[in-house]
Amino acid sequence: MFESAQLGHKVSKAQYKKEVPALREALLAAQVQLFTDQKRPVLLLISGEDGAGKRETTNVLYEWMDPRYLSTLAFEAPSSEELERPAMWRYWRSLPPKGRIGIFAGSWYSDPIRMRITGALSGRELDARAAQINRFEAMLVNEGALVLKFWIHLSKDAQRQRFKELESDPRTAWRVTPGSWERLKTYDKLQEVSSHLLRMTHTAAAPWVVVEGVDECYRSLTVGRVLRAALTQKLADATPAAPGLEPLARLDMDGRNVLSALDLDLTLGEREYKNELGRLQGRLAELARDPRFKTRSLVLAFEGADAAGKGGAIRRIAAALDARQFQVIPVAAPTEEERAQPYLWRFWRHVPRHNHLAIFDRTWYGRVLVERVEGFCAPAEWQRAYGEINDFEHELVEAGAIVVKFWLQISQEEQLRRFKEREQIAFKRFKITDEDWRNREKWNTYQAAVCDMVERTSSGEVPWTLVEANDKQFARIKILRTLCERLEAALQPASVTRDAGEKAAKTSKAARREVKAGRAGKTPKGRSSKA
Repeated sequence: MFESAQLGHKVSKAQYKKEVPALREALLAAQVQLFTDQKRPVLLLISGEDGAGKRETTNVLYEWMDPRYLSTLAFEAPSSEELERPAMWRYWRSLPPKGRIGIFAGSWYSDPIRMRITGALSGRELDARAAQINRFEAMLVNEGALVLKFWIHLSKDAQRQRFKELESDPRTAWRVTPGSWERLKTYDKLQEVSSHLLRMTHTAAAPWVVVEGVDECYRSLTVGRVLRAALTQKLADATPAAPGLEPLARLDMDGRNVLSALDLDLTLGEREYKNELGRLQGRLAELARDPRFKTRSLVLAFEGADAAGKGGAIRRIAAALDARQFQVIPVAAPTEEERAQPYLWRFWRHVPRHNHLAIFDRTWYGRVLVERVEGFCAPAEWQRAYGEINDFEHELVEAGAIVVKFWLQISQEEQLRRFKEREQIAFKRFKITDEDWRNREKWNTYQAAVCDMVERTSSGEVPWTLVEANDKQFARIKILRTLCERLEAALQPASVTRDAGEKAAKTSKAARREVKAGRAGKTPKGRSSKA
């Protein structure tokens, strides 16, 4: 991977001085157009060996371009706050908005390389991280970003010589630390790991450019030329995104699907509701204070038909919790700031730290629901969103988050009744809008989108819980019970979970024997309906 960057590339100072003025002019023109268009962000990753010239390369770009539209994003070892969230959280929060250029000094490649060198990651785990990075970068590019990755390379001898030169000059000696010499000892391991990772993540969407770092003039001109060519090509490319496959029409031949199969006539009496509400709220409060929750977090996702009762259910959950421990995130149409970022950005920024909860009233599923149905995004965008959403939730779970998703379903008749009730009651009137009435006209289209959503994003680790919500009391109790059960299961020690699994397996075998013998009993009514 690095052979061509060890040939002793050089550019004379005369040639450098001759080319720089025109290069600077072209870079500034492209930067102005980028900012004026406000259509795409640019991500520059400057990586490489210590002493290879990463710092100098960044400084040159600041000298050649307008620093008002540049930002340097430096990442070192994760802080305690960052360690309590998915590894990609801190990078998501730092993405440059459309129209700006972000220079990443340290990136999502730094930690996997370091961890593999120290043995904290296995080879298989490194490959898994590479695949995750490829999907992340492909998503950025699909959202319009230009991703350029530079690896500034030095041979082992050249790196040793560079350290000696820096140490010999009092003005630069501070840049060489004992850690620099220690890392030189692991140079060969770094080459093995980094070359493998670069090969795994060199894609058409986000290719690597390896630049020899010995000669300052060659290094700066090469990076500048590549950046100019990439910006010019991207800004001139008016080709629309490649269309996705035509979405398959749903074929529920017998008229049944995951929503129509729900029994919306389920109800709960007032007395039982009050008893269960108090008991489950107390149970939830205890679980939120459980010492085992101090190393976990909870993400609640609420979706449902208009007037299905999401707000009421959220209030019953919040009543059981310490207000300092949770945040309710209402999701509406994206703001100008949010439209300047990939659509998942506004959800990543609210990922909770350990011992905290984030409750989303509407969620990242808007891309495959309202944006799909209303035509706010192209078919190619919402079709690829299923995989991007699954990746997002998987990363949350891998970092210790407990993700619980609810879809609240009501009938068209019940929705109409609630709409009219809202119009008649003064303090509920703000809840009903013209848009709610318009959405009713697309009921069947929305129902088909929900069925697709459930089937493509319900997994063993993050399943959907479908809630029969015609009766608000029944729905609230089912939500609270499901939440408590999910929390308890997640907080169980591994040994207890394993014992429970073995017990369930034995019970299942016994049940099968009963069926064969004709002695199987009836399934109790009222169990949770989970996708």
